[in-house]
Amino acid sequence: MRTVRSWFQDTTGGLPRTFWYLWTGTLINRLGSFVLVFLAIYLTQERGFSPTQAGLVLGLWGVGGAVGTTVGGTLTDRWGRRPTLLTAHLGAATMMLALGFARPLWAVATGALLLGMFAEAARPAFGAMMIDVVPEKDRLRAFSLNYWAINLGFACAAVLAGFAAQAGYLLLFVVDAATTVVTALIIFTRVRETRRVSVAPARPGGAAPLGALRTIATDRVFLGFVALNLFAALVFLQHISMLPIAMGDSGLSPATYGSVIALNGVLIVVGQLFVPRLIRGRSRSHVLALASLVMGVGFGLTAFADAAWFYGLTVLIWTLGEMLNSPSNATLIAELSPDRLRGRYQGVFSLSWQIAGAVAPILGGLVRERAGNTELWLGCAAIGALMAVAHLVSGPARERRAAQLRPATQPVTPVTAVRQPAPQAAEAAATAPAEPVAAHTPS
Repeated sequence: MRTVRSWFQDTTGGLPRTFWYLWTGTLINRLGSFVLVFLAIYLTQERGFSPTQAGLVLGLWGVGGAVGTTVGGTLTDRWGRRPTLLTAHLGAATMMLALGFARPLWAVATGALLLGMFAEAARPAFGAMMIDVVPEKDRLRAFSLNYWAINLGFACAAVLAGFAAQAGYLLLFVVDAATTVVTALIIFTRVRETRRVSVAPARPGGAAPLGALRTIATDRVFLGFVALNLFAALVFLQHISMLPIAMGDSGLSPATYGSVIALNGVLIVVGQLFVPRLIRGRSRSHVLALASLVMGVGFGLTAFADAAWFYGLTVLIWTLGEMLNSPSNATLIAELSPDRLRGRYQGVFSLSWQIAGAVAPILGGLVRERAGNTELWLGCAAIGALMAVAHLVSGPARERRAAQLRPATQPVTPVTAVRQPAPQAAEAAATAPAEPVAAHTPS
């Protein structure tokens, strides 16, 4: 009992109260994430849309998400974390209900586009706020706990959504909207603004600081890391698009696919809380390289699977890679994000997931159609191996950049205590928000 208590204290103790409010909001929101689980079935069976029309709606959701993460990142830095989160959640709840009542294709498509935009705008603000409130030494634990809550909530939502759908699909939209509003209320009543503004001196010669867009575009270390995450996401998201097709070719039912893929959530819920202790003190580049290799092996073995137990084994293997990848990814992206551009950096990183979500099923389908099922999965294994090498090669540069950004060399002042300086014209033109808008983008 003492060992369990010690482990529990080591895993959860000492984290800020604000983190636990955010964690609770995440869990509640994910427990009610019914719509995404059943949206394709709802569109084809309840609304009578063709598979092509349903694919269009889902694609527009992804397009909205790509816009949302970009705009949400800008608003997070310029407007604040808290107002961005509140706007995103309330907007998502409103659009969730609108989508539930929409009937014509144009209305459903518009609702999906706006819902994706609002829902994904919350990701950069949430990530930036987590980094703001959690000390660097505790971020590995904090991000692991949050990832655990995401998967626990999503796993439960998949089960609960099935029962709710029996009472009527509209209930899915209502419950999803309600849990989103509850999360907004938690933020409104319990969470304060955490954005802080660095009082940075002018650049030598009187030049203004670089604009946000130019800063990110010239940050090769960060963009290289985002590119590696994009390739990881392209491999990982094949479990949603091509894996059920491969299992169908093996004569397995959709119910079997559901049971097999559920192993992913079960393993994460059971084992994710042990990961921080396992990888603590180890080189992040080595951990990320190992995670890429394990994920590649798991997806590569799918080429030889022909029975449910074999497919289940492949899921367990690549899930282990996912569990190693997620907390290391989150802590590293936190350290590579400059304070004043933290929201935008989070938005660009999230954008890699949105791009992968749109490209992965198309690319996977083309490879499968042109080359074959075996070549698709062996290609995933090859990408995993190449990514492992890339992490080992690029790791030292990332750690040097993180070390440069780590010391607080400039004084910080709460944003409420200073007058916001007028943005430079170049930055305003490059990053002006159009409209405000995580995770299974689990990582």
